[in-house]
Amino acid sequence: MMLYIAGAQSRSEDEESLGVKDVKRTATQAFGSGVPKRRSSSRSIKRKKFDDELVESSLVKSSSRVKGPPVIEPVRCPGSEPSSSEKKKVTKSGASLTPPLTMVVNPAPITKRVKKSKQPLHITKDLGRWKPTDDLLLINAVLQTTDLTSVHLGVKFSCRFTLREIKERWYALLYDPIISKLAWQAMRQLHPEAIAAIQSKALFSQPEEALLAKIGSTSQPKLDVFQELLSKHPGVFHPSRTPKSLLVHWQLLKQYYLLDDQSVQPLPKGDQVLNFSDAEQMVDDVKLKESRDEVLEHELMISDRHQKREIRQLEQELPRWQVLVDNITGMSMPDFDNQTLAALRGRMVRYLMRSREITLGRATKDKPIDVDLALEGPAWKISRKQGIIKLKNNGDFFIANEGRRPIYIDGRPVLSGNKWKLNNNSVVEIAGLRFVFLINLELISLIKAEAAKMTQQ
Repeated sequence: MMLYIAGAQSRSEDEESLGVKDVKRTATQAFGSGVPKRRSSSRSIKRKKFDDELVESSLVKSSSRVKGPPVIEPVRCPGSEPSSSEKKKVTKSGASLTPPLTMVVNPAPITKRVKKSKQPLHITKDLGRWKPTDDLLLINAVLQTTDLTSVHLGVKFSCRFTLREIKERWYALLYDPIISKLAWQAMRQLHPEAIAAIQSKALFSQPEEALLAKIGSTSQPKLDVFQELLSKHPGVFHPSRTPKSLLVHWQLLKQYYLLDDQSVQPLPKGDQVLNFSDAEQMVDDVKLKESRDEVLEHELMISDRHQKREIRQLEQELPRWQVLVDNITGMSMPDFDNQTLAALRGRMVRYLMRSREITLGRATKDKPIDVDLALEGPAWKISRKQGIIKLKNNGDFFIANEGRRPIYIDGRPVLSGNKWKLNNNSVVEIAGLRFVFLINLELISLIKAEAAKMTQQ
């Protein structure tokens, strides 16, 4: 009896050792090679359950529910049947046998395969600048005007798109299915209030402006007139048009003389017409250059700044030397001869009046002037014929303004077409140039005496 028990125990130990070796072999085969080539089920191997494995199978089921390392059951050799003594030992202390028969293995981390989406990758790079509001504005404007150039000039997008970008976007919305689908989905997600605000900014079509242009410019229409216009022509006007928006657009048409009863004003005639010589002086030479040289412009700006600074310093020093020049040349109190009636003295030049009528202005090649004010200083603001100084028979001097800019006599402005009396030592200012009018009192007194004799006779 003792021999049988000893033999049974040795047999059970051999079976257990064989079972542990099989478990190690299966574990190395399953997890030793790292990541398996194919996915396998995490369930335990289905086979016939023996009586002594009831406790172990229950532990495996409970452990399979809890997240953690998997529990691997021992594998018995085929053909070995458990003895009755083993059955008793297992039934009495089944829980005590489970630790040596079970083995916990930490598997290597298995990388999950990322499933590639079957949908195509939508490239949304073009949607960065073009917002759904911009697409809706573009579509409404093209439907109204059918002209991409007018859309580029009249529609205010969120970005400053060029005409080429607008054309490319419109062609993409028409012929590119991916971009058109994305744009359509984005526009459908806009709020109804935002859609209504965008549609209210739609450009006016030519039929709409033709109907608005029929309203007279002299009339003062109210909102009822535009409401009646909307009710009569519902197919012409955009659905978002309101009487107030029509009134605002009609006012713009009236402002730019685009109504049917308005015409462009004729060109003015007379001296105010801009001739070729004046237009030539108004032309800016910088605008005529096709290419700009930034380095050259910077150097010219610096040199101009230095020249202006030197001119300012010279102007500040000029009054100091003017006193000395007047004392030497005698310009402060000029000596008049028998032929000089008066003199117009400036800071640089003195003009002598030796006839009863002289003209003031800026001399040009095609029009000579008696007194060229350009010799005194910068006279580009002075008209070619700025004024006339006349001596009346009674010995009084008058100046008449015939230029575009006013003439100031002792601080009083004399506008174009008016005249003013000149006295001795009167200050005459024309476009920043100041002169002192000096009269030859002796000669004028003789003229007055002769005029008195003529009246007595």
